[in-house]
Order: sequence, then C-alpha cells, then structure tokens
Amino acid sequence: MTTPSAILLFAAGLGTRMAPLTNTRPKPLVHVAGRPLIDHALAQCTGLRTVVNVHYFADQIRRHLAQTDVLISDETEQLLETGGGLKYALPLLGSNPVLTMNTDAVWKGPNSIKPLVQVWNPTEMDALLLLIPRAQAIGHIGSGDFDMDGSGRLSRGTSYVYSGVQKISTNGLTNITENTFSMWALWDRMLKCKRIFGVVYDGQWCDVGRPDSIKTAEEMLTGGDDV
Repeated sequence: MTTPSAILLFAAGLGTRMAPLTNTRPKPLVHVAGRPLIDHALAQCTGLRTVVNVHYFADQIRRHLAQTDVLISDETEQLLETGGGLKYALPLLGSNPVLTMNTDAVWKGPNSIKPLVQVWNPTEMDALLLLIPRAQAIGHIGSGDFDMDGSGRLSRGTSYVYSGVQKISTNGLTNITENTFSMWALWDRMLKCKRIFGVVYDGQWCDVGRPDSIKTAEEMLTGGDDV
C-alpha cells in the first residue's frame, strides 16, 4: 500500500453554475451550514500536506487561508482545468500518488479519504475514485459517470457518480504536453489500460453546484440517515 502525503483541492473554477452567488466571490467560499465549502473539504484532509489551486477571486481564497498551513498553487494568469491544475501543482505536492478533491460537495459519515488509502493497490491501479451510487447522489443532476465491475474496475457509464475525490498516480502527466486539460485526459488513458478503479463511499454526499443545492446539503448535514 502506497500512502500519499499530499492532496490538491480544486478551488480555481469560475463557479458559473453557482451564479449569482459567485458574482462577487469564488464558489469555495459559498457558505453551507455556517461555513465555506472549502472548509468542509479541508476537514477531510487532516494530516495531509494540502495544496489549493486558485484563479477566480484568488485573493479572497488567499485571505481565507492565510492563517493555515495550506499551500497555494497560483493559476491567476491562466485557468488550467483539473488535469492541468494537477500537473502545475506537482512541485508543491511532492507526492506520487496524490489525492485530489473537488470543493463543491459536503460529506456526512466516514472520512472520504480513508477508503482510497485502504483499497489502493499500485500493482493494478493508476487511479482509484470514490464513487456514489447514482440513486444516492444527493443534489446531483444528470446521469452518472462510471460503471463498475465486480473487481472495482471502471468503465464509462451511468451507475455511479464521481464524488470528486480520488487517489491517482501522476506518472501519466509526463505524456501530456498541453498545459490546460481535463482530468479525463488522464482517465481515458487509464480506462484503455484498465487501470482505473472505484470504491463506493459508505456515507452521505451532496453535490453543491447550484444555489438551490445549498438547502439540500444543509438538510443532509442536519437530518437523519434519509434525505
């Protein structure tokens, strides 16, 4: 088992789906249940070297994190998307594999990172994604992202929604010459080699991508087991 020592939190996006709340602030600073989304994400990252990438309203995120040990990967000159953001942040992360996490979701239940550390098998995996069964993906609109076979190996499909958390080898980044690219540029290569796997989260998760999903997320966090 290879344990990553670092995690990248994606906080650079424009947050267009969260407008008008993001007209004056970045989406990671939108509040859910009394605290910013990025703080919900940071609560999952105890004990890890944490890097946050910034672009949109970058100064606001810098100020919010000023009294923490979080490192900043500065993308203010150019938004690099998820794959490009990971590639750019590698010198700060200093870890292979690494963890990455989106900052537009909240969690209720076990720590979201532990299953990835426990299940990871570097002999057969280049990426291990934390997944939510489509029927349990609170706040998510649209189809799922993946199907999964009995061994946990993934293919493109609709049965499971990507939670936004993964453990991933960075070796494949050396084969991508572009600076700006999606995480799918890595995942598609891994899918062809059958080296991308998934594990299902044993808890509740809510996608907080739009203003109307804030109430849904707060109801999940304060309610019982069912939402």
